[in-house]
Amino acid sequence: MPAATSTMLALGTPAPGFDLPDTVSGDRLSIHDLAGSKALVVMFICNHCPYVVHIQEGLVQFGRDYSGADVAIVGISANDAENYPDDAPDLLGRVARRRGYLFPVLYDETQEVARSYTATCTPDFFLFGPERTLVYRGQFDRSRPGSGVPVTGEDLRAALDAVLYDRPVTDNQYPSIGCSIKWKPGNEPT
Repeated sequence: MPAATSTMLALGTPAPGFDLPDTVSGDRLSIHDLAGSKALVVMFICNHCPYVVHIQEGLVQFGRDYSGADVAIVGISANDAENYPDDAPDLLGRVARRRGYLFPVLYDETQEVARSYTATCTPDFFLFGPERTLVYRGQFDRSRPGSGVPVTGEDLRAALDAVLYDRPVTDNQYPSIGCSIKWKPGNEPT
């Protein structure tokens, strides 16, 4: 199956809301619970996609490096768990604990949140600034499985640092590449 690329939602788009269960704690978490931070990073990830597996350690380090910063970070999986059981909520939580993610990993069972973000692939990244409008979308960095390019998160980090230090975020942004979101039958975006 060919890789999918992110749709590159229009910059300036307000952050779509969500209220989803955390796969580790079981508690619900909404976008309103993350208010008050200068930045919000929303990552569409999963367990089984080789593109996500390739950057998992980078995601762990990203969470560590920004744990004291004025940013809220959240991962969301929207894959159809019935047809892709590796992405079931209990397994998502197990991997989040084992990897040591310092951000919650939520499960979007209805896939409505993924659709509202126009998420297309895993991984897919969205960064919202203080006004909760989109300032960055696209790739973590240019590393891909088998590329030999180290995973650094440089693209997302540069955008997040710009927000945190009140600098402009570059418009030179590249789509993420990964596995397509596994839509439930009949739920595929049109």
